[in-house]
Amino acid sequence: MIEIRIHGRGGQGAVIASKVLATAVFLEGRYVQSFPSFGVERRGAPVTAYTRIDDRPIRLRCQIYEPDHLIILDPTLIQAVDVTVGLKPGGWIVINSSRPAQAFALSELFRVATVDASAIAVRHRLGPVTAPIVNTAILGAFARVTGLVGIEALREAVRDVVPVKKEANVAALEEAYNEVRS
Repeated sequence: MIEIRIHGRGGQGAVIASKVLATAVFLEGRYVQSFPSFGVERRGAPVTAYTRIDDRPIRLRCQIYEPDHLIILDPTLIQAVDVTVGLKPGGWIVINSSRPAQAFALSELFRVATVDASAIAVRHRLGPVTAPIVNTAILGAFARVTGLVGIEALREAVRDVVPVKKEANVAALEEAYNEVRS
């Protein structure tokens, strides 16, 4: 089983990212599970979402404590919360940042990739300039570095799950897929 934990802030699209990822993997014929975890439900508050992927039915019903990979929608969470807690050695950490992967002081046990999902989201008018919705863009980067899901399945999942600006979200997904740095 592959487990993914998504860290973000309310309004960035962590929950929808988890649903899009799960839908794409399901479209490829695997079993999935997707669910959020909220603290205070307000814009800007930390949010965690989870996705499980397996070739067999998933019966586990708890939070993910030892993820294989992380997606970080807001890089300020790295200083606020120990986002790497439980992350398995060799796991990918995909961070929304204009900075290179080497700029993050994360353990050498993990692989780090960055993509400026905020700038991509702004270019595609996904949310306001001051609070862009980065979820679909970062999924493109995640797909590229991990190889866990294909870009075509993600395109289809975005069109199925994302409630508005479907084609702009697909374009953001594709742009991030091509711009990710590791």
